[in-house]
Parts: sequence; structure tokens; C-alpha cells
Amino acid sequence: MGDQGYGLHPPTVERIASEVKSVHELGVEVCMVIGGGNIFRGLQGSAQGMERTTADYMGMLATVMNALAMQSSLETMGVHTRVISAIRMDEVCEPYIRRRAVRHLEKGRVCIFAAGTGNPYFTTDTAATLRANEMGCEAIFKGTKVDGVYDKDPVKHADAKRYDRVTYDEVLQKHLGVMDASAIALARDNDLPIIVFSLSELGGFRGILRGEGTYTSVHS
Repeated sequence: MGDQGYGLHPPTVERIASEVKSVHELGVEVCMVIGGGNIFRGLQGSAQGMERTTADYMGMLATVMNALAMQSSLETMGVHTRVISAIRMDEVCEPYIRRRAVRHLEKGRVCIFAAGTGNPYFTTDTAATLRANEMGCEAIFKGTKVDGVYDKDPVKHADAKRYDRVTYDEVLQKHLGVMDASAIALARDNDLPIIVFSLSELGGFRGILRGEGTYTSVHS
């Protein structure tokens, strides 16, 4: 959404797509899981009196809109993609079938997983960890607004401490807010490292894969 506060900001979508393209050009297989908070958040809808399950499904539909926008931007840049949804909507994207998704990766396509896990009460963080495990990913790269994990919000607190490395258990015990608890537990149980970095840093994604840049590693 860029600085708009709502919706899709095409230059921001294009910038993120260019970051993904630069990593894809290194020969890295890329799976993306995209949230929908720029359009609708299930938790916020629920807090305003909407029935939670309905609100969560609306949030899942928002992720499909974002995934299609990302697909459009990537394919304009010449990167072949597939949008794969946990909720069937065959006219606009593929249903999630693990073996087919793996085949897309083998053919050099970027897989964009939409609609979370397809279930209410689960966040896209949990969806990312689930898909990463299913697809045999080596790590999760969580792109955020800040350059790593802090003990408190660095935007609000000038004395916030940044961690270079932190364990899964520390994240859970200190409520560090990297991802929700179920996502962290799933990553820990499968020894899947999480790299937290800033999406605002140009070339940051590619840089991390080359051993450069600023990030926080969450590990066992």
C-alpha cells in the first residue's frame, strides 16, 4: 500500500517485484506468501463486531487480490509465476496441490501462495511456515517495515534493542512479535530458520542471500 494507508500502490508492488526478480535471477527457487492487511484484516473486522470466521475469509480474499497484483508485476518483468490459492477459485488462479506446486518451482516459476491456509483463525505467518515446510524450503524470509527483530517497536521507542540472532524460544518467551506463536512453534519443530529483514532497503533481499545487509536470524 506504500504510504497510502490503504489499498494497492502500484510503484510499491513493482519495487517488491523487482526485489523478487533479482533473487530469482540468482537461481534461487522462490515461494511467496502474501498477506492482505492493506485491504482487509480479519482481526480488525472481528474487533468491530463482525463474526470472526467471516472476517477471516474476507481477509483471505484480500490476499488473493494482492497475489494477482504481484503476479502481474512480476510477469511484466519477464518472471513466470503461478498464483496458487488455498480456496478454490479456478477462473483466476490454481488450487493448492503440493506436487504441482513443486513442479512449478522445478520449471523455474515463482509460486505465489494466496488465501493463507484456507482456514479461519490462522494467519498468513502460519501459512508461510506451513507452505515452507511442505515445499521443502531452506528458510523463511519475512519482509517487514524494520530491519530485524527488536525488543519493542523501534518506530515508537528510540531505545529499542535490535537482535542479530535470536532463538525460537526467546521469541515466544519475550513476545517479540516476529510471527504469531503457532508459526514460530511450527518453524521450531521443523528447524526452519526465519530471516527478518526490511522490504524498504533496496537490494536487501538479494544482499542477504549473498551474506550482506542487516537482518535478524531466528534459529534453534
